[in-house]
Amino acid sequence: MGRAFEYRKDRKMKRWSGMAKAFTRIGREIAMAVKEGGGDPNYNARLRMAIQNAKAANMPKTNVENAIKKATSKDAEDYDEVLYEGYAPHGIALMVETATNNINRTVANVRHVFTKYGGSLGTSGSVEFMFQHRGVIKIKGEGVNLEDLELELIDFGLEEIQEDEDGLLALYTNFGNFGSLQKALEERNIEVENAEAIRVPVHAKKLDDAQAEDVIRLIEKMEEDDDVLNVFHNMDMSE
Repeated sequence: MGRAFEYRKDRKMKRWSGMAKAFTRIGREIAMAVKEGGGDPNYNARLRMAIQNAKAANMPKTNVENAIKKATSKDAEDYDEVLYEGYAPHGIALMVETATNNINRTVANVRHVFTKYGGSLGTSGSVEFMFQHRGVIKIKGEGVNLEDLELELIDFGLEEIQEDEDGLLALYTNFGNFGSLQKALEERNIEVENAEAIRVPVHAKKLDDAQAEDVIRLIEKMEEDDDVLNVFHNMDMSE
């Protein structure tokens, strides 16, 4: 099997390699959620999502509570969400989501990785049109009637349901309906295992193994930066 397929299989493990790095990134997600909607998860859907993701990453409850407390204090660090767009080698489009307390540092680091590994940093909007901004919420599939669930949730923005590699049900929606779908699940006491915003390529580009290796090298180096939350691309990752 090709390198792209192997990368697709283990990319989550690589991206969150090391508990310290995983917890740092989740802490930033919590900080941004608190900044946006306050420190009470009952009234902040984004914070609830961050807490759910912390649980999925086995982040201790005390760490989550401390992160919320820190984010609500007067000395809280102010993180900005900045989206960078560009190209990896062989014409593969990239979108790099970051959370930073120093934009000058982050843009310099992102530009350096693009340049060093054969890519180029683009301008705002240069590749965003190649992706759909969507939300995906994962729940346990055990005992769930898919047809009934789909009928119940379609009015709340549900677009499709897929079973992922871990046996969970992945519920997809347009990003604009992300909060509505999450709330509908909560009202039905359906426990969410993980929830995240994603950018799905409109068209994927197939590369040979050597070309895929070039792109993967750039992506992995980009994901090593603590300011980088997510890297999305339009490379075909199928076998």
